[in-house]
Parts: sequence; structure tokens; C-alpha cells
Amino acid sequence: MGTAVTTVATSSRALLAIFWAGLACGVLDISQAFLASWLLRGSRPSRVLQSVASGLLGPESFKGGAATATLGAVLHFFIAFTAAAVFYLASRQLSFLIQRPVLWGMIYGELVFLFMNYIVIPLSAIHRVPALQGNLGLILTGPIGHLFLVGLPIALIVRRYSI
Repeated sequence: MGTAVTTVATSSRALLAIFWAGLACGVLDISQAFLASWLLRGSRPSRVLQSVASGLLGPESFKGGAATATLGAVLHFFIAFTAAAVFYLASRQLSFLIQRPVLWGMIYGELVFLFMNYIVIPLSAIHRVPALQGNLGLILTGPIGHLFLVGLPIALIVRRYSI
């Protein structure tokens, strides 16, 4: 009986860690993308979400209105929850990830940025590698944003549910 209770408690903590880490990452990341796009280009949030959907649909996503913006939001949060789950699962085998969550969270944020921009996006319907040079928006939301708004919250929340 004790083992079953321990297993349920561990599973509940894992789900809570992944849920809260994914939610925090998703909200923080999309908020900074909305802000940077609005300040630098005057873009609406729906356009940012449609750009996420363009990874699946290509340029047609910008003609889909609210439907493709909603799809973009779903995809964005799917990615955020997946990033949280990957970190959580890795932290079960690599305890140093939660022993030094600030350092490893920031490194993880950069790894997520690199993976998304140099593997996922080139293989998506967009078929390109984003150019950082001269792209202030991408620099702010990418290498800088992912340090503090993707990897760090994931690592800190996973640590919170791991101790």
C-alpha cells in the first residue's frame, strides 16, 4: 500500500511540475513575443500567434484569422509543456539540473532556443533558419528571452516540485 501511495504522490508532483513549468514558460515567452513584436513592428498578438501556426501551415496561416491564431496558441503551449517535460525527465537522471537550477535553467533556455531555431523551424513549413544579425526582436526574444523566460522558470519550478 505504501508503494502505491508513494507512486501516486510522485506522479502528482511530476504532473504539477510539468504543468506549472510549462504554463509559466508559455505565458512568459508569448508575452515577451507579443511585447517585442508590438514595440518593434507594431504587430498584433494574433499575428504573432499566426506566425507560430505558420510552422505547421506555412504562409497560409496569415490568412486564417482567429482560427490560425488559436492554432498558434495551442502549438506554442504544446511546445512549452514539452520543454518542461523534457527538463523534468532529464532532471530525474541528471540531478545537477535541479541542484543548480539558475545555471542549468539558463543553459537549458539557450538549448531550447537553438533547437527551435536551427532544427524545428528549418524542418517546419517555414523552411528557414532565422537570421540573428540585425534582428533586435529575435535577439531579445531569442537568446536573451530564452535565458530568463523559458529555461529559468522551467528549472526553478521543476526544482520546487523535486525537493
